[in-house]
Amino acid sequence: MMPSHEPHIVPGTERGIMVVVVGPSGAGKDTLMALAAKHFQGRPDVHFVRRVITRHTHAGGEQHLAVSAQGFASMEQAGNFAVWWEAHGLKYGIPAEVSVSLAQGNLVIANGSRSALHHFKAVFPRLKVINVTATAEVLASRLEARGRETHEDIMARLARGPLTVRGDYDVVDLDNSGSLEEGGSRIIDALNAFLAEIG
Repeated sequence: MMPSHEPHIVPGTERGIMVVVVGPSGAGKDTLMALAAKHFQGRPDVHFVRRVITRHTHAGGEQHLAVSAQGFASMEQAGNFAVWWEAHGLKYGIPAEVSVSLAQGNLVIANGSRSALHHFKAVFPRLKVINVTATAEVLASRLEARGRETHEDIMARLARGPLTVRGDYDVVDLDNSGSLEEGGSRIIDALNAFLAEIG
């Protein structure tokens, strides 16, 4: 969903590139983003977004800003988000301040959702998508290791839909079925290629 407040990005002023990393549960996008953030640490032209989420701070996964549902609604009404969406009973927001970094010609990387890509496209003219995937066997193995779902639930989840990104987007598909080193190298290579486009 889009914020009721108009986005802070003015067409034609966006020199940088917004990169949205998506992928199914078990693909390892959080881990790859953490590896990439460590690799680019100290680079002023590379900015990893800290999302606002209606989830407890210690819930695991990415480092996010945890807010209550009421706090999120107040931020949305105040125009504090460039993009926000709802999934799995939670709300996720991308701070409006990313427009400043993009206007400066930086590479901005955000953890996103395939279901929310049309919202990102409506706001960010220079949008790239990294779709992190893995084989069904690897996804099932990783999800089972978490111990949150039964084997039957996991198989049903994997059967629900394709792992590809549907729609008119500039997508890099990243297979993360192998080692962390391989996956980390692939996402870093992709981000370096986007940096080269900015010049």
